[in-house]
Amino acid sequence: MASFSISEARGSLAEAVEISQTEAVFLERHGKRAAVMVSPERFERMMDALDEIEDELAFDAAMAEEGENIPWDEVKADLGWE
Repeated sequence: MASFSISEARGSLAEAVEISQTEAVFLERHGKRAAVMVSPERFERMMDALDEIEDELAFDAAMAEEGENIPWDEVKADLGWE
């Protein structure tokens, strides 16, 4: 993974963007990571993976809830989907 200070990145933005197409580029401020540049494709894959994980966590939480289950047909009717 590449790293640039923010001031270096200003002067080498085209290079930083080019590198970000194949690997993450960390932007640093005062020696600490402040941001990360990644390609749009990698960003989309990361967001899709995060959505999947959040869906799985929500499903697990819903399954762990106590109480009566509501039949799917009843849920669809309540939502006006039938």
